[in-house]
Order: sequence, then C-alpha cells, then structure tokens
Amino acid sequence: MFRSHMDRALQEARAAAARGEVPVGAVVARGATVLAAAGNRTRELSDPTAHAEMLALRAACAAAGSARLPDADLYVTLEPCAMCAAAIAGARVARLYYGAADPKSGGVAHGARVFSHPQSHHAPEVYDGIAAEAAADLLRGFFSARR
Repeated sequence: MFRSHMDRALQEARAAAARGEVPVGAVVARGATVLAAAGNRTRELSDPTAHAEMLALRAACAAAGSARLPDADLYVTLEPCAMCAAAIAGARVARLYYGAADPKSGGVAHGARVFSHPQSHHAPEVYDGIAAEAAADLLRGFFSARR
C-alpha cells in the first residue's frame, strides 16, 4: 500500500527555515520505513552541496550500507536541482516525489532536465506536485520575510 512521506519532508523544510536555511526537506523511504530525513544545511555547514536531498541520500546510503537505493523512494518539497538530480540518478532511486516546481533552479522538469539526458545512468519514476501548495507557501513566506 502506498504511503506518502511528504508530511515528514515538509516538517524537515520547516525545521530548515527555523535554522535560517532555505526551507527544503527530503525523506528517503522504503515503503512505510523512513531510512533518512533531512533539511537544507548549506549555511550551517558552509557546504554548497548540503541540500536536503544530498544529506538524506548520504544518510540513507550509509544506513543501507550501499551507494545505491534501487528500492527506495525520495520525497522532496522542491523540484531537485541538477546536482541533486544527478545524485538521485547515481543512487538509482526508484521513485521521486516532489512538491513545488522550481523553474529557476530545477533540474528535473526545468533547466537541465537531468533524467532525460542520454548520459543519465538512471531515471526514476517522477511524480510532481505532491503537497505543492504547502511547499510553495513555505518558500514564499521564507523569502518574503527576508526582503
């Protein structure tokens, strides 16, 4: 039976915003079991690769003892950028569920469209628009408070 973990990803995004990070959250799961969850930590870690997806994938791979997660699902509140999409392909994630589209920096449906390139080693099943309004509201609120 399908179980969405987008609520947990939104929780991670809210926690990231509370830390002053761009509110993006990610969850890696196998069915009902959460392998890893993370929110953005680029500022905290002074690391431009510390996106929610990257952190969640690293933790899930460590927990699985493998660089590949062929039976895992990734839930992300925002369309992954090209860097994260390449990592998702490299990890062989089975399914990607994301919330808000990212026309400016997205790498799945916008911009680089990583999974559609012949160089992409793997393309997960992609489901967009999952809790998109809640994810977009978090981002809008975060950025409007900083302007």
